[in-house]
Amino acid sequence: MLLGLSLPAFTLVHVIISLIGVAAGLVVMFGLLASKPMPGLTAIFLLFTILTSATGFLFPFKELLPSHIIGIISLVLLAVACLALYGMKLAGVWRPVYIVTAMISLYFNVFVLVIQSFLKVPALAALAPAVAPAPPGGPVFAVVQGIVLVFFVVLTIGAWRRFKPMSFA
Repeated sequence: MLLGLSLPAFTLVHVIISLIGVAAGLVVMFGLLASKPMPGLTAIFLLFTILTSATGFLFPFKELLPSHIIGIISLVLLAVACLALYGMKLAGVWRPVYIVTAMISLYFNVFVLVIQSFLKVPALAALAPAVAPAPPGGPVFAVVQGIVLVFFVVLTIGAWRRFKPMSFA
């Protein structure tokens, strides 16, 4: 039992939290590209992305895993993103700091989503079988993750160039 939930129920809650964070984050990313501050949706993105990383540590584990390392890095990046946005109000260098830290955190969430999709969706698992306990591998998996990485690099650079909010209140 985790937080009063069975492991399958807790897993479902964690997945729903993650999907909300990813969906809100993608909308926020495209808002950054259009230089449109979205305070409410940004708060949802940051909160649910923090919850995604935090709840990941509640699953039973015996040793530190790569997913924990990603979670730790993501939480640090999200703390910096929140400081840049809410503490420093995106002033000066804090605008690109926010963009980069928030988008890397979103990328990590999508990166894990792709891994989990290849592990859980039978059609994808057939394209890139995993050898337990390793994550999926092979050329199809590598190409998909490469496309995701390039997508995030290009859009983060675009957001850095375009997002110039007058205010973010």
